[in-house]
Amino acid sequence: MSEFAVVGLGQFGMSVARHLARQGASVLAVDLNQELVDNAATEVDVAIRADATDERTLEELQLETMGCVVVAIGAHSIEASILTTALMKQVGVPRIVSRAISDLHARILRTIGADEVVNPEEQMGKRLALRLAEPSIIEQVELGDSQLAEVEAPESFVGKTLIELDIRNKYGVSVMAIQRGETVMASPRAIEKILSGDILVVVGSVDSVRRIAALA
Repeated sequence: MSEFAVVGLGQFGMSVARHLARQGASVLAVDLNQELVDNAATEVDVAIRADATDERTLEELQLETMGCVVVAIGAHSIEASILTTALMKQVGVPRIVSRAISDLHARILRTIGADEVVNPEEQMGKRLALRLAEPSIIEQVELGDSQLAEVEAPESFVGKTLIELDIRNKYGVSVMAIQRGETVMASPRAIEKILSGDILVVVGSVDSVRRIAALA
């Protein structure tokens, strides 16, 4: 079983801890706020009130035995975020994922040892902006220079098969799956007809995905 520690139990940290636990992972949740610790105790294996910026405390917690530690300390204390990340590196945590609130904060965290840095506010803002700009794209994930996206099937596709539509050659994207209500058809056959309300899961360049989304 994977073992994780989440330090900082604000909205973001609590969400990470909760969803890790629901995925079957063993989770240790840490915060200075007793109320937040008490709330987390019903969701994770162990919740502890502790100061993660204290070296002695970290030695007692033995976080170096965890597969990954998420430093989810928020905007209220950038200093604590940086110090905690540095101490995690010092005690030998194998993988450190730290939350940043700015580009400068992210650069500092990487410099002192964070293996991965996330900025949930920035990412959420970007996702919202993309969804507002391209409402027919339901969800999207960047894959290097390409994009995996869920796109509403254009009405002009309805009643036609994938082979008739020739989507890869015409639009530069590959249809990886079709979601039809609660059913997902992975690697759909070329003779599969598109129905009204279908969601196409496609892979292609950003421009290609936008081009097919603009048809909806």
